[in-house]
Parts: sequence; C-alpha cells; structure tokens
Amino acid sequence: MPDMNQNLTCRQALASAFQALSDEAVKAGWPEGDVALALAELAEERVVEMTAKVILEGSMHPQIMAVGGRSR
Repeated sequence: MPDMNQNLTCRQALASAFQALSDEAVKAGWPEGDVALALAELAEERVVEMTAKVILEGSMHPQIMAVGGRSR
C-alpha cells in the first residue's frame, strides 16, 4: 500500500511542473478542457503501465526462482 505522506510529498513536488505543462499547452492554443483530459489520460496510461510491470514482475519471480535464479 502506498505511503500517503510520500504520495503527498511527491504530488507537491510535481504540482508546479504539472501546472506549467498545462499552461504551456493552453498558451499553444489547446482548449483548457482538452489539456486537462489529455493529461488525465496520460496519467492513467502511466498507472496502467506501472501496474502491468508490477504484475509481470510478480508473476515472473517464482519462475526465476524455480530455475535457480536469485532474488534481487
């Protein structure tokens, strides 16, 4: 389970860069709603990628150990 304090600290560290990215996209002519939706979709894709990585690594770990590998 994620550490809520660590999540908050990370979120605070990313907030200004995230806002700057959004502002730049709006300045480039993209509607604010489109920018927000695109950023949300990109974030969702990243979460899916990270989840798949955790699942894949978790499912491969027993196989590696069965072949005589070492855990890291």
